[in-house]
Amino acid sequence: MLFGKEHVERYQATDGAEGHEWQGTTAALLTTTGRRSGKQHTTPLIYQKYGDDFLLVASKGGADAPPEWYLNLQANPEVEFQVLGDKFRARARTATPEEKPDMWRVMTAAWPDYDEYTKKTDREIPVVVIERL
Repeated sequence: MLFGKEHVERYQATDGAEGHEWQGTTAALLTTTGRRSGKQHTTPLIYQKYGDDFLLVASKGGADAPPEWYLNLQANPEVEFQVLGDKFRARARTATPEEKPDMWRVMTAAWPDYDEYTKKTDREIPVVVIERL
């Protein structure tokens, strides 16, 4: 996660005026449904636009286990996504092996540390595609 709950609330309250720009890149809010709890969880994540879609990386800083939000969207791919003041329902999916190389280049251009994260784990770090419903 990029920042804490109070930052998520400020992003939501200001339509991203506070929180969208983050350390030289951009952040969006992803809301998933907990796979066990059924509760809504909102996570700020680095994103990039990709055609009509948006891209995320399920890196968890190169940890061996995937992030909770990724596990949640695997169980329920219908999510809510917010970029600045644009908040919408979407479907999340993992990029295919054919799609991933170009999408990975887009994401590492936005956050070069993703390449470093791959060296910390044997886990295949997925690129997630967010498609507006």
